[in-house]
Amino acid sequence: MIKHFLSLEWKSFFRSASFGKSLGIKIFMGFLSLYFMGMFLFIGFFMDKILKEVYPAMDPLIAFNGLIFFWILGDLLMRFFFQKLPTMSVKPMLTLPIKRKTIVHFVLGKSVTSFINFLPLFAIIPFGIKLISNDYNVSIILIWILTMVILTLINNFLNFIIESLSAETELSFLPIILFAGAIFALDHFNIVNISEALSNGILAISEHPVFITIPIVILIVLYVYNFKILRQKLFLDSSLKTKTQEVNTANLEWTKSFGDIAPFMQLDLKLLWRNKRSKSSIWMLALGLLYGLFFYPQPMYQDMPWFFAFIGIFVTGIFLINFGQFIPAWDSGYYKLLMSQNIKYEQYLKSKFTLMALSVAILFVLSIPYVYFGWKILLAHFAAAIYNVGVNTHVILYGGSFNRKKIDLDKKAAFNYQGTGAVQWLIGIPLMLLPLGIFGVAYFLVGFEMGCLILAVLGIVGVVFHQKLMKAITGKYLESKYKMIDAFDQNN
Repeated sequence: MIKHFLSLEWKSFFRSASFGKSLGIKIFMGFLSLYFMGMFLFIGFFMDKILKEVYPAMDPLIAFNGLIFFWILGDLLMRFFFQKLPTMSVKPMLTLPIKRKTIVHFVLGKSVTSFINFLPLFAIIPFGIKLISNDYNVSIILIWILTMVILTLINNFLNFIIESLSAETELSFLPIILFAGAIFALDHFNIVNISEALSNGILAISEHPVFITIPIVILIVLYVYNFKILRQKLFLDSSLKTKTQEVNTANLEWTKSFGDIAPFMQLDLKLLWRNKRSKSSIWMLALGLLYGLFFYPQPMYQDMPWFFAFIGIFVTGIFLINFGQFIPAWDSGYYKLLMSQNIKYEQYLKSKFTLMALSVAILFVLSIPYVYFGWKILLAHFAAAIYNVGVNTHVILYGGSFNRKKIDLDKKAAFNYQGTGAVQWLIGIPLMLLPLGIFGVAYFLVGFEMGCLILAVLGIVGVVFHQKLMKAITGKYLESKYKMIDAFDQNN
């Protein structure tokens, strides 16, 4: 059965509708993986020399063991934000005559094969080989390497337990940050010397192999607990609401002033307020508005006016970027129904454009207080706002015609990368880097005012040719309509 599961995984990888579109990002991630493998290999081979430089009076193995606590803590944080259990890919199997425990064992076993579990080996094994070549006892080093592998797997399953326990909260990343921060504080202020205790424990296991049963037992307990949690939750209707909550309604009568696009605007506004994933677009507005406070109060950035345009694009366009990059994937759950209605596609896209343009105008008004740091900042924000309305709205709508990944609106928003593909990575180049490059060239060749003028003129040109641009973008969506319907109908 496991062999059959692996065969299905291989087929789903190549037969997915998003395979062609996500192939570029997979190749990029492959090169990124090779880069990290090379970096870890380099660190592993030169770890003994690095430790000798930092801790000249200590044995390299003891010095390394003293740092394992910080590695475990950092590894756990990284896993929480980037490693998820692959449960969605096996849900279709729940309707088949396959034992639930077999499916759960496969999901947990598949998590072990994650690249993040293999990466530490590229540093640990070379470091172990160097220690053996320096006349360390072979059996001690082999037991030490095995212990490190077990610790990596313990982190793997501990992460899924923490994520499961904190998944119900809206800001689900706060518990792990508070937990990690508290553990680090206990060690840092010598309240409980966890790093030294862990170092001594690993050294004791290396010298007395019988103690390795302790981390093995911990690993088995964590696996069994994960098995129990997943078996209880792995149902086709597990995402259905189990309790009724009072629904807060809002008066959206004001949208009727926008004419025939009002129903679509109301649909988008309700989507934003009523779903976990889309709410992130609202909360990100605060982050975008405060983004300038990271730079403008610092004197060094006052001497870098060419950077103001980048900040202006981000501050006035944070909603445009965060919401627009997933058009039309926000509607993927009912996209087939939407496309079966007697509606004009141009109206559907026009409502998205209007919503994004309104957000730019509102965010610019709210960012006016930044004039406290200088009139140049206000001028740059004004030019960036015009550029966002005239150029970036059309760019991001055009990029949406290449979206092929479904979004589950009920999933938590924090560090959720579902629906993210090559389009979301590549769209950042014309959205952020292109205006920064244009402004930078004009600034260095002529001056600050010329850079602002060029951005504003490009935005005005985009507004003037809005109808023609929307007609071309609508044609691209109509061309991709049935491909998107087919892609959104898939769960992977």
